[in-house]
Amino acid sequence: MTLSGSILRDSHLDVELDVPRSVEEMLLPNVYVGLEIDLLSPGDGIVTDRHHASADRYEADDPMNQIEGQISPFTLSGWLRHGCEQVVQVAGATACHPGEPDADYMRAETYERDLESGYHEKGACLNEHGDGCVVYDLFGGFGDQPGKLLRRPVSFSPIRRNVDVLKGEAEAHYRQVSNQVRSRNEEDGGEPLRQADRDVLGNVEGTWKLTLRELKPEFVGLLLEAVSFLDAHSDEFEFQLGGARNFGAGIANVWVINPLYSDREVRRVFDRAKATTSAMEEKDEVWRSECRPEFVRALQARVAARDGDVPMPDGVSGGGSA
Repeated sequence: MTLSGSILRDSHLDVELDVPRSVEEMLLPNVYVGLEIDLLSPGDGIVTDRHHASADRYEADDPMNQIEGQISPFTLSGWLRHGCEQVVQVAGATACHPGEPDADYMRAETYERDLESGYHEKGACLNEHGDGCVVYDLFGGFGDQPGKLLRRPVSFSPIRRNVDVLKGEAEAHYRQVSNQVRSRNEEDGGEPLRQADRDVLGNVEGTWKLTLRELKPEFVGLLLEAVSFLDAHSDEFEFQLGGARNFGAGIANVWVINPLYSDREVRRVFDRAKATTSAMEEKDEVWRSECRPEFVRALQARVAARDGDVPMPDGVSGGGSA
């Protein structure tokens, strides 16, 4: 494996990669996922600096209408991992199950059904290689093997000038929405039976900052393909983000921001007053045609090395460990 000026960790892949740009010229090991979500309802996954929004006025300088906070990384992480699992399964291999075969997973043979649907038992891949499969290697597993991907919370603010996308922040507007379930019979006159409160964010726009603790090329390839998959399937119930999916929440337009961009260019992506520069367009073309395919080839080689039924890139047969 050869990469010009590379600080990528050698994964001992049986494929030679040729990335035309030095990794030192990229944003790596940071990976910025661009987020555009009209409505997000992650349940308990919102932490705010206010208890609730103002109920009686919406003046711009009302501090109760300038609620800031964080989107928990737990909901985001599960959603991203699901995308990674799908990428591996679409390639023809099995993905590491996120849970141990005990407790609730054993109820009604749930775990066994998962194993028949494209998963292998969590940690079983360690029998073939010390790092396990690429999903296990990236997200971690048991106590002595932490993940290689740092997933931060996304800080949000309704005030655009307070948002720094290089820190993994987003513009978003928080509200606590209440609705009532009322009696349906005429005698009760629509008497409320139950009130449900839901924390939601509207018009989320910004970044989720991920950092690779180990910079393996197949990790980059897996994140690229997973985010692309989630974007392409964003309106499917299974791949929406958070709750209230039947109400249109969690339809996330997502993409990996070009790792060839400079910090200034990343900020420019979210500056509504500025258009893409010719230099950014050139970097987009280089990334799309020359860089991205090489990282995806590394992922294909890693998956094929573990599963002999999956073809290696360039037609080389798979097999062995990964």
